[in-house]
Amino acid sequence: MPAPGDTPSQPAAAGLATQLIHHPYTPPAGFEAPQPAVAKASTVIFPNVAAMRQRNWKDKGGYTYGLHGTPTTFTLEERLATLEGGSHALLTPSGLSAIALVGLSLLRTGDEVLIPANAYGPNRALAEGELAQYGIGYRLYDPLDPRSLAGAITERTRLVWLEAPGSVSMEFPDLVALVRICRARGVCCALDNTWGAGLAFAPFDLTPDAGAAPLGVDISVHALTKYPSGGGDVLMGSVVTRDEALHLRLKLTHMRLGLGVAANDVEAVLRGLPSLALRYDAQDHAARELAAWCAAQPQFAQVLHPALQGSPGHAHWRALCTSDARPQGRAAGLFSVIVDVRYTAVQVDAFCDALRLFRLGYSWGGPVSLVVPYDLAAMRSGWPAHLAPGTLVRFSTGLEDVADLRADLARALAVALPPAR
Repeated sequence: MPAPGDTPSQPAAAGLATQLIHHPYTPPAGFEAPQPAVAKASTVIFPNVAAMRQRNWKDKGGYTYGLHGTPTTFTLEERLATLEGGSHALLTPSGLSAIALVGLSLLRTGDEVLIPANAYGPNRALAEGELAQYGIGYRLYDPLDPRSLAGAITERTRLVWLEAPGSVSMEFPDLVALVRICRARGVCCALDNTWGAGLAFAPFDLTPDAGAAPLGVDISVHALTKYPSGGGDVLMGSVVTRDEALHLRLKLTHMRLGLGVAANDVEAVLRGLPSLALRYDAQDHAARELAAWCAAQPQFAQVLHPALQGSPGHAHWRALCTSDARPQGRAAGLFSVIVDVRYTAVQVDAFCDALRLFRLGYSWGGPVSLVVPYDLAAMRSGWPAHLAPGTLVRFSTGLEDVADLRADLARALAVALPPAR
């Protein structure tokens, strides 16, 4: 009889199917390659009953079931924690599911969550739908006015969402001031850090200057669908923390909801991480060049890009995202324009349809440049005073030649939005 932990030998007369399933061969150790191996599993095999009973799914000391982690998912989680400056990471099936995980873990009936008025739309929809069904309230605050957040926090507030910059309209808030308010009031703050991607600024170290008191968010949520994947072909999210107790609370909810990700999707994100900074910087450079070009076009009443002088919150972006070592800072590959109010929504749609390299599609961070026209009035309680009147169009730069993208914009403008005579 084999000792505990030994690979059992096959019966001498085992059938072919049994031989193939229980084959004794094990490849030699010592294989190493640039990319980690992909471990696929729902069932995890234990060497004996004692090991089965001793292993704990809550830590990374061993494996219990595929849903609770494999070498592949553990590897990605550790690398993402390093990317964002955290200590613990969880993987979810999408960026939105990461947002939902945070809310469902931290909020209870009677609690309230505060959301910036320019937040990612599905975050607000989640609060209006599912969270409301559980008796959880929500309110909006103006992210460009820290006093708005301070005045909105009550004894019911348990979670504050932050975004930098805001979705679609690209305003960059005073993130340090907002986090300080949450700290002073003892409220957990979670940041949607998809735009920053762990590169533009450090979410857990917002005041890295010598002598400054440590300051950072409690939770950083990231849609890995965007820059970490880089291919436009993976849906995944992450939740990163530094606090072990907070991580465990999130992990328990993660387990109860049965959130899991596919090993091949994890492989794709792991493959994308080494080129993340190169792709981010290339798309950032392209977006700045195109945003500056658009600012000179008479059809556009306003160009919204955090690194562009005059864009709402530009000073906050500069304070947080630039340094002596990197004076130009980082700013991702997104920008929006406000098409002058003299052009109708139908004309703006025709402009978007006339583009050939900028394809119509949601998301961003992939190799293909994208464009989406938005009905911003329908997304906000009122038209923001800091935005010019007109129709908003958001662009995401891919990896095409910048000169080709600029020519595509110029041609579509000439076709659909000719300048006034």
